[in-house]
Amino acid sequence: MPSLLLPALLPLLLLLARPLTVRPAPPTCYSRMLALSREITGLSEGLQAAESQEPCVSYLPRLYLDIHNYCVLARLRDFVGTPPCWHVDVVDSLRNKARKLYTIMTTYCRRDLVFLSDDCSALDSPPPVTTIPPEDHR
Repeated sequence: MPSLLLPALLPLLLLLARPLTVRPAPPTCYSRMLALSREITGLSEGLQAAESQEPCVSYLPRLYLDIHNYCVLARLRDFVGTPPCWHVDVVDSLRNKARKLYTIMTTYCRRDLVFLSDDCSALDSPPPVTTIPPEDHR
């Protein structure tokens, strides 16, 4: 009798013995804003670095976004309001992402955000790259 019961319980035992998969926590407002601002900054840098045939790309403002800088709201608003680059899908995508970030920052997540500065000139150039010195191994 026990030999007949074992095959029936085997799937259940395997299910219980399987390690549980860990689901990551859902994104918070802050993590969503941070990720979207980094994505927009990367797309903007790539667009500016690529020598596009479209002359309007050279007139677009650079987007080095820091969501902790109060001036980022004006920068996003200005970018969304710039004249469109016709036939440049990357610019349209970038504009839609900037509009989405602005909406998230001003409506859904406004209470989750703390502005640490209002230095508008800091948004004109990329942040300095910090390197961590190697540890002393003695």
